[in-house]
Amino acid sequence: MAPVLLAVAHGSRDPAAAASTRALLRVVRFLRPELTVRCCFLDLAQPALSDSLAQLAHQRPILVPLLLGTGHHARVDLPEALAAVGLPLTHLAPALGPHPLLAEALADRLTEAGAPSHAAVVLAGAGSSDPTAVADTARMAELLATRLDRPVIPAHLSAAAPTPHQAVAALHAAGHPAVALAGYLLSPGFFARRAATTAATWTSAPLAAHPAVARLVLRRYDEARSATALPSAA
Repeated sequence: MAPVLLAVAHGSRDPAAAASTRALLRVVRFLRPELTVRCCFLDLAQPALSDSLAQLAHQRPILVPLLLGTGHHARVDLPEALAAVGLPLTHLAPALGPHPLLAEALADRLTEAGAPSHAAVVLAGAGSSDPTAVADTARMAELLATRLDRPVIPAHLSAAAPTPHQAVAALHAAGHPAVALAGYLLSPGFFARRAATTAATWTSAPLAAHPAVARLVLRRYDEARSATALPSAA
């Protein structure tokens, strides 16, 4: 049976978000053409996770969450969805972040936005009330700081503090006139628009179909596939 990667994105009412997800998965398919790659969404977009799992359960797919941290969706919703179709937890890959490949993508997006190497940086995640997800964003800020060789302050666009507005203002008050905001987001949409409203001089675009993100999707798939002892796609 051919292995299947079922990528699970959060979902959004903004059609640009789903288009961005599909663009990322086109890169994944290009990197691993022998692998069957499918896409579904937790909410607000189609196909739904439950429908995709019902359709593909007999192929025993590996679920790869297109999520940047281990919050409620990764810890509760996805395991429950797997159990509902009789698949073990080993068929769930870890969330994408935090990971050095995301630091690579974030650094590139900052460069594309024109941010100079001396600018102070705020890493703006979507935010969560889940302490694990908040800690993941803080860890991602550390990884980006290592990549950039300068401090990076984590911030949250919802549900946690500081907000990106507060973090940018704090850096200005501390004597940093030029601040870059790194959008720690996979897709365009509500949070990306909110991130663009701070007083930062430069704001990077979502990670979207960056090749490093595509490589990370495959790495997470391979990690889970090894745990399930599935045959190689080659």
